[in-house]
Amino acid sequence: MSANPAPRSRPTALTHEVTNQPPPLTGHDVAEDAVLLEGVDREGASWHTGDLHLLGRFAGGEEAQEWADQANRHEPVLRTHDRYGHRVDEVDFHPAYHRLMEKSVGAGLAGAAWADERPGAHVARAAGFMVMSTLEPGHLCPVSMTYAVVPALRHAPDVAKAYEPLLTSRAYEAGLRTPTEKSGLLAGMGMTEKQGGTDVRANTTSATEAADGTWRLRGHKWFTSAPMNDLFLVLAQAPGGLSCFLVPRVLPDGSRNTFRIQRLKDKLGNRANASSEPEFDDTVAWLVGAEGRGVRTIIDMVTMTRLDCVLGSASGTRAALAQAAHHARHRSVFGAKLVEQPLMRNVLGDLSLESEAATTLALRLAGAADRAQRGDARERAFLRLATAVGKYWVCKRQPAAVAEALECLGGNGYDEASGMPRLYREAPLNGIWEGSGNVNALDMLRALEREPESFDAFRAEIEAASGADRRLDSAWQELRGELVLTEDAPLRARRLIERAALVLQGSLLVRHAPAAVADAFCASRLGGDRGLVFGTLPPGTDFAGLLERLPA
Repeated sequence: MSANPAPRSRPTALTHEVTNQPPPLTGHDVAEDAVLLEGVDREGASWHTGDLHLLGRFAGGEEAQEWADQANRHEPVLRTHDRYGHRVDEVDFHPAYHRLMEKSVGAGLAGAAWADERPGAHVARAAGFMVMSTLEPGHLCPVSMTYAVVPALRHAPDVAKAYEPLLTSRAYEAGLRTPTEKSGLLAGMGMTEKQGGTDVRANTTSATEAADGTWRLRGHKWFTSAPMNDLFLVLAQAPGGLSCFLVPRVLPDGSRNTFRIQRLKDKLGNRANASSEPEFDDTVAWLVGAEGRGVRTIIDMVTMTRLDCVLGSASGTRAALAQAAHHARHRSVFGAKLVEQPLMRNVLGDLSLESEAATTLALRLAGAADRAQRGDARERAFLRLATAVGKYWVCKRQPAAVAEALECLGGNGYDEASGMPRLYREAPLNGIWEGSGNVNALDMLRALEREPESFDAFRAEIEAASGADRRLDSAWQELRGELVLTEDAPLRARRLIERAALVLQGSLLVRHAPAAVADAFCASRLGGDRGLVFGTLPPGTDFAGLLERLPA
């Protein structure tokens, strides 16, 4: 080695000049999406388009995206006691979480639709829920439960009279206070216990009637989300059987009800939302519905939260697709933009197809919910079966779709800064929440067996597209034969519900989507010409037509 190395030359170029990277996906309108807007119009809520765009511009803004990131990075913190040793059982959230809550509740995404008499009110709420779920889904758990609690609470008219106006409010007021002194309330539910999980009949929490007409609960719950909500519907064993009870965090006299939070769950995703294990000990409660009819009472709430699971998974898939499409439009490889490369066009087209089918089905369910609440028996029957079908399939498809979209970004997608890892961690949640895949598959069998009117409505929905596509007609004919329930139906339940979902989505797309979308769906999902992963659409697919449906 020379003792006197040659002097260094001056740099000829910057080593950290950034090229061939996409700009941040900010400053856009999340609601400027043809699939979403067409669905909103089709399901009767076109009057909401202006407000939806306002919400979409908020969700696409840099500040809102920063709040979403902060709410997930700075997770909720449990405080069991104050500095003096008094039990408080409170959860502290980052200010960004509260800002998101203010926006979503203020936009009417909690209980406001129940107080809105306009046709399409629940569709408008669903569309807004999808927009905000694209931004950050964790804070929407308490929003969803508040929306869902209203029909269940109506089983106790006196209780509903006191609390429903506050549950349908657009005011978000954080903190625990006397419920009737707040400007708006949030609600949650406590169903499962550690020894039973989905088998709520195995619950051991007990309920004893007190002399004043209230009840006292003693026991525990295993997975109660949003413990800082004001009210909870809880299942407990009364003398007459498993029953539903309303448990407020703060009693009418201003004293704290016993709601001992043992710990917060350390979850895979959904980090902005707190999920807890509360214990009850002489906890004051009010009976909701008939004694011994707890499952029947709370199932009205579960049905609506399952709808929100479909909405959330459809929007989570859409959010991942938007990131992949944005990257592909700006990134060049081998002398051309990624979006111009044939194989990437196949992947993006396939993801777009999956997303459109999910969004169209989700909004169809929202439309059915809206019309069912206005007395349409046929729509109520359709919703009973189609919610289980949609909850199973759309939520099952989200993890695979998000993983494929993440891969479109390559190593950039594996970096936390891209936001894709958060979408990926969130993706499995809705498949588990409010009943796993098996629960919904078996629920479909129960509906087919016990509620024939639900199958009649489901059949009418599919047959509205009869004759429009031979592949759809053939798939429906095959499915009808398989839906004749036999002893091995539980073994086949996942196959049945998957086929039911695909046929239902095919019928909706054949009737409502552009020809390129409907043809590609029937060819790949119903005609059998599809590989095992995304990006295997057959030659002859109208990729230009599919890519026109990508979110901006």
